[in-house]
Amino acid sequence: MEYYNYIKSLHIIFVITWFAGLFYIPRLFIYTIEASFKPEPAKTILIDQFKLMMFRLWYIITWPSAILTIFFGSWLLILVPNWLNEDWMIVKLFFVLILILYHIKTHLIFKQMQSGIINYSSNFMRIWNEIATIVLFSVVFLVVLKNNISWIYSILSLIGFIIVLFVLIKIYKKVRKND
Repeated sequence: MEYYNYIKSLHIIFVITWFAGLFYIPRLFIYTIEASFKPEPAKTILIDQFKLMMFRLWYIITWPSAILTIFFGSWLLILVPNWLNEDWMIVKLFFVLILILYHIKTHLIFKQMQSGIINYSSNFMRIWNEIATIVLFSVVFLVVLKNNISWIYSILSLIGFIIVLFVLIKIYKKVRKND
């Protein structure tokens, strides 16, 4: 168990880099979508640059970080299997599953964008981007507070946080429309 803290540190580092990729890729989707409305040659120049940036971010940072996060997280569970008997860990693993599904769906959107297919609005992508934020907040509070949280207050707080995010997105949309 002397290497437990090293494995935990690596897990945390790769969680951070995974989220960095998941936070930034929808921004690049938004920039690509908005560039598609620009006149030529700006449209082609911007979209080509954003595709390159997306490709590098996705395959050099985001996918490796996701794989290493899951690897080191699984290793931690092997070292401390009793965590699987804890309510907070079961809920955390549920959020990890949501994050993996989000990652996979984001990958499908990425593949479409790389092929020049744009099926979503920039507003949808702004909302899509917040799913990772919601998962991050949920997991951090679960890991830090563990079983010391009230599940009712936690769920109500999460719902409140989601409402605040959506209100802020609406306000941003109105402000942006007035610019």
